[in-house]
Amino acid sequence: MRCVIARFPFELTKGGVLESMKGIKPESVTGESVTIGRRHYPVKQVGQVITRQDRRDFSAAEVLRAMTQLGFTCRALPKAAPTGILGSLQHASAMLGAPVTA
Repeated sequence: MRCVIARFPFELTKGGVLESMKGIKPESVTGESVTIGRRHYPVKQVGQVITRQDRRDFSAAEVLRAMTQLGFTCRALPKAAPTGILGSLQHASAMLGAPVTA
């Protein structure tokens, strides 16, 4: 499959990606991830390995799009629910003794 990552065309195949990632230790996942084999890799790590480019040269969306089209399972980091932490204005109001609105 032909795809463009960081303005460069790449001819990627599922087997080629599997071969490229063989023996690569996954970094800890803090954002979007791609499941390759039984391992979960950060999207930027996969992009760096398959394109041999610096991670700053491409976006995670470009790699996610390519990996999804190749049939890999891609996951986005779930959005965190609000934890009830006060904003700066609410914190200042609480310090002054005014009623806090959440």
